[in-house]
Amino acid sequence: MDSHGQYEQRVVWAVVGTDIGPLLLAATRDGLVNVVFHATGGIRDQALERLAARLGTEPVEAPGSPLLTEAIRQVEAYFAGRRQDFELPLDWSLISGFNRQVLRELAAGVPYGAVVGYGDLAGRVGQPGAAQAVGMAMGANPLPVVVPCHRVVESDGGIGGFGGGLETKRKLLALEGVLPEPLF
Repeated sequence: MDSHGQYEQRVVWAVVGTDIGPLLLAATRDGLVNVVFHATGGIRDQALERLAARLGTEPVEAPGSPLLTEAIRQVEAYFAGRRQDFELPLDWSLISGFNRQVLRELAAGVPYGAVVGYGDLAGRVGQPGAAQAVGMAMGANPLPVVVPCHRVVESDGGIGGFGGGLETKRKLLALEGVLPEPLF
């Protein structure tokens, strides 16, 4: 507790090696709060600085923390093809409003091996004309892979954009059987 009798926010993090490169996983006592692609060097350091600024406390590297152990286990099982759904508590504090609404619908309503169009997802949250805003929400997703923004594609069959890079999106969709494995 701090000097005011309040529980201090604790943020722990670890980097996990995956088939799409290193992922930074960060958690609070409320759940997994952030997943960051390509988490080496400067990208990792910038992500940790942003977390510290947003959550008001310095993240602590703690791969053995009970807050992270299960998240690490489930992420590793997902990439090994042994898990299709994440069953983790999520801390949604880094996202709010429309973006949070869209991401919650995505997490609950688009299963492994399926995709949804940006416009279709907008319709599911009662905003049928908001496909572009859904795209912005995907780009703001603080929990990629676990909240599967890689499953949102263009209605004409195009892959759409992706914060982790298009090759990463292709690999995730191939892992889930939506696309063929890349040849090279």
